[in-house]
Amino acid sequence: MKKFVPALLLLIFALAMPVGVFAQEADEVSPNAVSNAHSMHPTTPPRGHQNGQDHARFGLAGIDSVANWNKHFITGGIDPNGNPQHIWYYSMVGNPPELGNTTVFNAPIVPVSLDLRNADGSPRFVNGHRLFYDVTPFVQPTVNSPVFQSSKYTSSDVPTQFTDAVQRAEFADQMRPDWHTVLNPSVKAARTMVLIRGTYRFALNADGSCCSFVLVDADTFVNELFPSTFPFDNSTAIGSAENAGDMTTKDISTFLFPNTYLYTQHDPTHCCILGFSHEMSEIFNDPFVAADGIHNVTPFWLSPNGNCQDDLEDGDVIEGLPNQVFPITLNGMTYHPQNEALLQWFEFESPSSALGGAYSYPNTGTLTALSAPQNFGCKP
Repeated sequence: MKKFVPALLLLIFALAMPVGVFAQEADEVSPNAVSNAHSMHPTTPPRGHQNGQDHARFGLAGIDSVANWNKHFITGGIDPNGNPQHIWYYSMVGNPPELGNTTVFNAPIVPVSLDLRNADGSPRFVNGHRLFYDVTPFVQPTVNSPVFQSSKYTSSDVPTQFTDAVQRAEFADQMRPDWHTVLNPSVKAARTMVLIRGTYRFALNADGSCCSFVLVDADTFVNELFPSTFPFDNSTAIGSAENAGDMTTKDISTFLFPNTYLYTQHDPTHCCILGFSHEMSEIFNDPFVAADGIHNVTPFWLSPNGNCQDDLEDGDVIEGLPNQVFPITLNGMTYHPQNEALLQWFEFESPSSALGGAYSYPNTGTLTALSAPQNFGCKP
């Protein structure tokens, strides 16, 4: 497959608030409805763009996307077709670590509010309140977060951003001291995603207003977010933002939603994808989601959380584990970005050549051992 869209991050915040006594709608859920949910990880293949201008920097050629670079590692494993393989190729964004210097990516932040409608498409009101979930209060805390602002990490002599700190830990033995890959954020015009009754569930705030959080059918969410054809129109949030020039295929773009969780199989009981809090790190390490079937495909691995995969998705290894988050206090707020698995874990490398011999970062104690070698699909 050679279809690529700009690297994408969905930042979703999780809050739980008590609710007052109001007449409850059939599709209204309790504010604690997701308290016992298990996290699920989404995979959305790149789509929407045909081959375009070559923009690889020692990386994948002939693609219309972010600057990237390639390397490989050698270890035994089974490929996606069930065959033995020893050489594994990967692609990451930015500039190779041994060349040094700082790569800066434009990082547009596109706020997206949710307009929850009736089945006939008319505005919906509950308890006298419009079901419109405004993203505005979440914008500035996101801009102020460790994703976009610098903080201190053991992998860098100078304060830097979270994703850069993780990569520097991975390549501590190869990088030049001045090697960085950073984001330059800018807030763009707000968009609105309209959802029709039957494709969402909602929890209200204590005063009956919208909303504590919203549950959305995953397929509907993806279809309303991503353009499905090329060239595309303004009917989706991404299509609208790109047509307006608020993002390009060379940017690393964030589509910021209020507290929004996804359910699968069109069934709210199959819940929930509890946010995409590790996607920016996965963009850095696996920008094209192994879409060509070669780069960022890895030997099958089995995480302590039960995930069995064969790709370089560094957040999926750690989600749901004890010590999965790393508290960082910045700009008067404590953030909880997720710890990430390092490249050496996917390489089955022992001992690890990462900073301090680690397999995870910033908390090096989250992953302390490698996966056992796995057969195809982690079968016995």
